[in-house]
Amino acid sequence: MSTPQTMFEKIWARHVVAEGPGGHVLLYVDRHLLHEGTTAAFGRLAKSGRRVRRPDLSFATADHYFLTSPGSPAPDAEVRGMVEALARHTGDQHIVHFAVGEARRGIVHVIGPEQGLTAPALRWSAATRTRRRSAPAAA
Repeated sequence: MSTPQTMFEKIWARHVVAEGPGGHVLLYVDRHLLHEGTTAAFGRLAKSGRRVRRPDLSFATADHYFLTSPGSPAPDAEVRGMVEALARHTGDQHIVHFAVGEARRGIVHVIGPEQGLTAPALRWSAATRTRRRSAPAAA
């Protein structure tokens, strides 16, 4: 007879890809939500000759440095460049991009449930804002 598990433990166990030393665990991510701060990761992928592994499970929107209010302008040239780079990279990688001016665009942590991208028992990841305006490598 197996030991009863919580829902969290069941979901976690279902997503374990590999376990490493010191309790480190590599988890499978069902959905990857991207924002304009992740554009540097695309450059690192290209430099190493790699592509996003599952572009069909990745989704992008500009929301971290760019207001999601309709008609909001980019605050400066750097942010405008990040938003343009996100559009270019997601197009190159065939990733769904909820672009500026599109009705489905919004806050990355909100559009997941709104657009049916996240659901119970799915493991999803959204890049975290950093001071350098770049995030860890995607995919």
